[in-house]
Amino acid sequence: MTSKEKVLEFLESNKGKYISGEAVAESLELSRTAVWKAVNELRKSGYEIEAVSNKGYMLKESSDILSAAGIISFLPHEYQKAYKDEELICVYDTVGSTNRLAKELAIAGGDHGSVIIANVQTDGHGRSDHSFFSPKGGLYMSILLRPEYMDIGELKPDAVTMAVGNSVIDAIEELTGITPTLKPVNDLYIGDKKVCGILTEAGTEFETGLVQWIVVGIGINFDSDISSFPSEVKDIATSLFLPGKAAVSKNKLAAEIIGRIADL
Repeated sequence: MTSKEKVLEFLESNKGKYISGEAVAESLELSRTAVWKAVNELRKSGYEIEAVSNKGYMLKESSDILSAAGIISFLPHEYQKAYKDEELICVYDTVGSTNRLAKELAIAGGDHGSVIIANVQTDGHGRSDHSFFSPKGGLYMSILLRPEYMDIGELKPDAVTMAVGNSVIDAIEELTGITPTLKPVNDLYIGDKKVCGILTEAGTEFETGLVQWIVVGIGINFDSDISSFPSEVKDIATSLFLPGKAAVSKNKLAAEIIGRIADL
């Protein structure tokens, strides 16, 4: 982990609080100069970090940039070390499809619980390879699961998808008070409008038919500008928040979802 990543994780863990440069340096075993350089690099990347004499550095609550460090800082403590040490979270600004990358990772032997997450997908897809519009303002993530680490019972596709859907509902409700409904088997709605789609894909061993890996893709309209959606979907879509008006961070919601799915 680079000095920049270490400082970001520390500031994310103390978001909204001033921490002296000396305390940051001592906690991370870095020099004060290294901390200063890391803070300036983070500012150049768009992070809103205040620096006040005799108070220190503070990552502002309004700073919401997807990052592995930011997500890890909100994970349940029992998962933080594994996700940090094994570097299980890969964050991208733009990808073709998070599910596609996660499937490639699965085939290459990727670890259970690995996460691919992005701000934008240019080639997102849903069931039957239908297009899934994935612009800025959404939260798009895919999680790689290995059956031997799961305690979900029989691995029927619809059962896995519904378990993931209920995990996402619980995460959203916990952080926002909003309770979407799951419409069988892979869409979440608020009222009569879709806020989230889920796609479950798997790889099997040909001779035995046993499931080797599962990839669950989750696409949430987070603070999306629904008015910019294509005409065929904007009338049936909604978003958790209005653009720029999110009451929680993407990092926090992603962590809440990851933690719940890791318990499946």
